Amino acid sequence: MTGLQLALASGTLLGLALALLVWRLAPSDPDLVDALDRLSPDHVVPRRSAGLDDATTDTGSAVDRIGLWAMKNLPGGAWVHTPRKDLTILQINETRFYGEKVVWALLGLAMPPLLAGFFSLIGLPLPFAIPTLGSLALAALFWFMPNYNATDDAKKARIEFNRALGAYIDMVATGVRDGSSGQQALRSAAEVGDTWVFKRIESELRRARYMTRAPWDSLHSLAHELGVPELDDLADIMQQSGQDGAQIYNNLRARAAALRSAMLSAEVAKANATSERMYIPASLLGIVFMAILVTPSMLRFTT
Repeated sequence: MTGLQLALASGTLLGLALALLVWRLAPSDPDLVDALDRLSPDHVVPRRSAGLDDATTDTGSAVDRIGLWAMKNLPGGAWVHTPRKDLTILQINETRFYGEKVVWALLGLAMPPLLAGFFSLIGLPLPFAIPTLGSLALAALFWFMPNYNATDDAKKARIEFNRALGAYIDMVATGVRDGSSGQQALRSAAEVGDTWVFKRIESELRRARYMTRAPWDSLHSLAHELGVPELDDLADIMQQSGQDGAQIYNNLRARAAALRSAMLSAEVAKANATSERMYIPASLLGIVFMAILVTPSMLRFTT
């Protein structure tokens, strides 16, 4: 590295350090939405189900401590977007999510210099700009990796939730048919299953009973927190039974059948899309095979 390159690198790092220092110490107007979200009870004490293991509930891990530090020191706008509904259904607190973002960004910053050092050791030095720009680009890319992971995992969790919800609605309908009230049917059906979906619903219904709150109101809140509109439909049906005593058995069975039909249609569409993607490699294989057959004849014809 020449003296000019060293001077440019030193000036760049010094200017970046000064800019970060000024940005950190300069007073700024707080984001009202972010401040209210941090003061809300759901943010301070995130809801957890009884089925979580110790690794998830451990708030003393290094990633959680990094996330807690980031929440206290970084501005709210630095996170760009926090998928709170996805984190809620995955039972991941925001400190863990923010800590993962910081760790991924640091990993992106460290990888290009390490690769540049490896190439230097084998005699292939890279220009200074390549690892520098690569670190910034990779850090920005890896910063959004936890968002992608949370969105993808939450999509799978909602599919699993809807599968269990169809069975739960059928059990609620059976309880109503046997003469139980709407509230009793909801609680009895939730106590039957041992999956995380049933435990989550049971926990919400137990909280509603302790708070002397209608169970369908709690289901409305849970559906909004998790981003599951199908649970909201169940709450609407049960609220109707609590208001005017309507016969809801047929409505519940119809809702369960509609939910299963929608999931079956989604699976069929997914299978069709996968089959269509398989046509491309099969067509390419056919083209290659035809090229192998035609090539000798074309070579003899040209010679």
